[in-house]
Amino acid sequence: MPGKDVPFPPMEAELVSELPEGDGWQYEPKWDGFRGVLENDGGELALWSRKERPLLRYFPELRPLGELLPPHSALDGEIVIARDGVLDFESMQTRLHPAESRVRKLSAEIPAEFIAFDVLLWKGKPLHELPLAKRRKQLEKLAKGFRLSPATTDLDRARGWLDTFEAAGLDGVIAKRLDLPYLPGSREAVAKVKPFKTADCAVVGVRWKTKPSHLATLLLGLYRDDGELDYVGSAAVGAKRHAEILKLVKPLLKNAPERRFSEPNRWGTGDLEETALRPELVAEVRYDKVQGNRFRHGTRLIRFRDDKDAKDCTWREVRPARNANDPTFESLLAST
Repeated sequence: MPGKDVPFPPMEAELVSELPEGDGWQYEPKWDGFRGVLENDGGELALWSRKERPLLRYFPELRPLGELLPPHSALDGEIVIARDGVLDFESMQTRLHPAESRVRKLSAEIPAEFIAFDVLLWKGKPLHELPLAKRRKQLEKLAKGFRLSPATTDLDRARGWLDTFEAAGLDGVIAKRLDLPYLPGSREAVAKVKPFKTADCAVVGVRWKTKPSHLATLLLGLYRDDGELDYVGSAAVGAKRHAEILKLVKPLLKNAPERRFSEPNRWGTGDLEETALRPELVAEVRYDKVQGNRFRHGTRLIRFRDDKDAKDCTWREVRPARNANDPTFESLLAST
């Protein structure tokens, strides 16, 4: 576990709908990776997860950072993997492999990086006791050779980040109180904004609570360029709209194609029966992030789109063409 002088567990963030305003805030990207506290405890390098899990064995390519971190020093940050300028959380998950040979192979093929955003301890000095404004200056002064997270006190710039960060695979924007010390495990000093997005999806099936009278979820799909449908996730059917939705989907059960869907059941321990539908109904849903070929979390149904053909629900809904001016992982770090 972390050394006794390292504040732990890491600070957390409170999810809010809008970035807080005023002179007392610093804004940073919300990196989409694994939180990590990098510590040199008297010459022994360690990398701790937020649950005190040792992570360095899974990311041996980060071990050279020990040469940059003096004894009795610790940095708070994020372990990330970037591919083609975009953060890749799915690749992060593949790195937690029990076989050492596999770990070595992946560390060479998809190496991770450590992005530092706070200094906790430096040569035994408890810098975590300082307010963030002073800690940030110390981080920039002391952490030579480390990749530092960008930071700004300009609210307009931070709002601009919310509009463009998706292109680089980031997860939103963090706001931190400049006047407070590091508060282990607390959400008092940090807020996060994760911009929700919407997509129009073809409703390709349903999952039942009780067939044929009570629906659990709508199953969603998007069309590929070759005209085939990919299953991308689900949206829960709320009690208030159940009758309306059941009336819409029942006619689509007839002559539906044979199709199976693979997704963990969030409705209990047993498997819920599922049925494919003719893909003619379009649902607009709210989602936060796409991971691989699925919505990472469940989506929220907003409305049905009678004005849209299901064939027009393609991957362009969630993967728009990149703009030449959109930030990349590398361009963000170059700005620090």
